[in-house]
Amino acid sequence: MRYVAEPAYVLHVRPWRETSLLVEVLSAEHGRLGLLARGVRGPRQQALRAALAPLQSIRFDAVQRGELARLTSAEAIDVAPRMQGDAALSAFYLNELTLRLAPRQDPQPELFRAYGRTRALIGAGAPLAWTLRRYERDLLDALGVGFDWANDADGQAVDPAARYRIDPDGGLRRTGQSGDSRERLHHPTGRVLLALAGDGQPNEDDLPALRRAMRELLMRHLGGRGLRAWDMASELARIESRDQASPSSSAESTAAEKRERAE
Repeated sequence: MRYVAEPAYVLHVRPWRETSLLVEVLSAEHGRLGLLARGVRGPRQQALRAALAPLQSIRFDAVQRGELARLTSAEAIDVAPRMQGDAALSAFYLNELTLRLAPRQDPQPELFRAYGRTRALIGAGAPLAWTLRRYERDLLDALGVGFDWANDADGQAVDPAARYRIDPDGGLRRTGQSGDSRERLHHPTGRVLLALAGDGQPNEDDLPALRRAMRELLMRHLGGRGLRAWDMASELARIESRDQASPSSSAESTAAEKRERAE
């Protein structure tokens, strides 16, 4: 198999032996691919190494004879967004989630477009939590395990005032009206599910429960092994809480809310 001028986004890069790199990309026509870039860590290959940075949009040529394709050339299509702080953590999460869930050599053109949209939104300073929830939705759809976010498992229209449990095997299931803390924390409102269904504007108060519910759903597809981005966000929240400690719990709450916006 030969790839010629194939558009792709770089998801992950790691050293291989002394002068080479192993590169994971999400390509436009062939899905996720593993590339072996030989001899690119020398002083004369700075431009190529820069093109192979995570989040970079590239165009590459390669030859596939086994599990990995041998990279023969690559060039940057644009300048990757420069991100710091929460945006950088969100971009790391975007790449890690895609790397873990997108199968190799399985064409996913809709996922490729969704990744490109999300990359641009994060780089432009869009609200991070909502941007990532929409990408999670699109990723699940591309993998064939998404949901109808406007209707529940019984075919009834989602009630904006109700709360719902996300059943990985059955879809949205309306919960009782107990109003206990578990329900408020882990069962999103119908209002935010309808916003997700139609790319509407969410109520920010509804986002934490949606984030937790989506994480539980994704954990199922991740085989029970979580993401490094989740651990990093939790650790940063603990550090910020410690550094901003006060007699009240407001600092801890503020740090936790900030981390929620970044994952």
